[in-house]
Amino acid sequence: MADACPPTASRAPPSWAERAFGLDTRSLAAFRAAVGAIVAADATLRTRDLALLFAPQGAIPPDVLRAWQGDPCCWSLATLVDAAWCGPAVLLLEGAAGVALTAGWHTRWATVAAWLAVVSVLRRTAPATNAGDAWLACLLFWGMFLPLGAAWSWDARRPAARIAATDREGASPTPTRAAGGLPATVIGPPTVALVLQIAVVYVAAGLAKCNDSWLSGDAIRFAVSVHDHGTPLGERLLGTGPLTRPLSWGLVALELAGPLLLIARPGLRGPLAAAFVTFHAVSCLTLSIGLFGYVGMAAWMPLLPSGTWGRGAAGPPPVLAWGRSWPVTVACLAAGAVSVASLAHDLGPARDRPEPAPLRQLANLGCLQQRWRMFGTVERQDQWAYARAELADGRVVDLLRGGRPLEAERPSGGFTSLPHHRWHKLLWNLPRPEHRVFAAPLTAALAEDWNRRHPATARVVAVELRFARRGRTADDDTLHELLLAAWPPRSPAGRGNLDRLLDAGGDDATARAAAARGATVDWP
Repeated sequence: MADACPPTASRAPPSWAERAFGLDTRSLAAFRAAVGAIVAADATLRTRDLALLFAPQGAIPPDVLRAWQGDPCCWSLATLVDAAWCGPAVLLLEGAAGVALTAGWHTRWATVAAWLAVVSVLRRTAPATNAGDAWLACLLFWGMFLPLGAAWSWDARRPAARIAATDREGASPTPTRAAGGLPATVIGPPTVALVLQIAVVYVAAGLAKCNDSWLSGDAIRFAVSVHDHGTPLGERLLGTGPLTRPLSWGLVALELAGPLLLIARPGLRGPLAAAFVTFHAVSCLTLSIGLFGYVGMAAWMPLLPSGTWGRGAAGPPPVLAWGRSWPVTVACLAAGAVSVASLAHDLGPARDRPEPAPLRQLANLGCLQQRWRMFGTVERQDQWAYARAELADGRVVDLLRGGRPLEAERPSGGFTSLPHHRWHKLLWNLPRPEHRVFAAPLTAALAEDWNRRHPATARVVAVELRFARRGRTADDDTLHELLLAAWPPRSPAGRGNLDRLLDAGGDDATARAAAARGATVDWP
């Protein structure tokens, strides 16, 4: 396989395949730097939760997590050893890999390390993981097969002899410069996989939005509530006004048509990239969705046309990017087949049933599940969570909000008043029956963390972790409350510090207030 086609005085215009799936090495370099920065930032920000989300006795105990995942193929370096140092070690790996990837230092190995660390961390904190984390893992997976260090990297500064030696050992062609001294375009199964990976995320999300909540034009207005997924800015800008309906319709159209135009009309790459990057930038400001918006902006970097970097439409022939060797090429193609099968299941008639075991196991090995039905149905609802804690000095505070005075109904700021998006996602998931196994460990971890940081006079005596929701229609204002867990746990006989809340005629002020405002203990 030649590293590049020989120079010629002129060449035929690039084919549709070259324009649709060829990627400029400088665009790949921008993608590498953006993804590396996200990986490094993610590792740094996650250190805030070491004591609660990564400790063996924290909110997500490894033994409970492994039983909940129920698949040995759902691997994680962060759960190999049930020791306090394991989680911090994986975060250190993630941070170091992110820095190396940003700089383009030993790029291929840095990409592999970043993928291993990101998958390990998202699996370790799976109940608090969202689609942005999964998308980041998929992008890193396909990045392992691409020459991300071919331009604007520490690797590209190495002597050509060392680069050639690396190629002779079986690495993919290193197209730092193609014929005529111009930057190269690479094309092959890895570039096809990356382009399609980006496209299917939007197509699947757009198809999931083809329902009454979006076609009625109300979905954005509901989603930007701070008691749903919105931020205060999003609620002010998009919570009311005449633009909410056209924006709802426009977003569905963009997600469905944009990826199709990306492939069918590759000449529109530049305007499409601008539109989607703008969309993700706005979503970062108006929605509490974690990494998703930032990963979405980074995902469009490899799709930037060569003209972005100052080269005209005419250029050298593309360099084939097939992977480091034929076994790796086969692995890339096999991973693509698994991804296609996972996407077909998620979009097909059996989407509400579990994946077949072999498909689930193969997808778990590569962290390649294609589940992108984000914001598929957005209902009218106000939801919130709180951890009511009684302290030894008589105060009643909310442990989820740093010990501020308890607001049991519609806490100020909604989910945005929680420490950050990971907690929003964790508490959003807890009411689901399959996630409730984490409610008791979380409640105990909150109490123990508070007591570790406060004197005996302000220690927690008892905690209730509750989730509440107002009715889903304008005519239904019923408050539904669900007691997720209590600490200390009740005895087998049913007695405990919090059982007085269930006694007939109890005098607890919160219980009386809940009854007065029509709260119910059911969870429809």
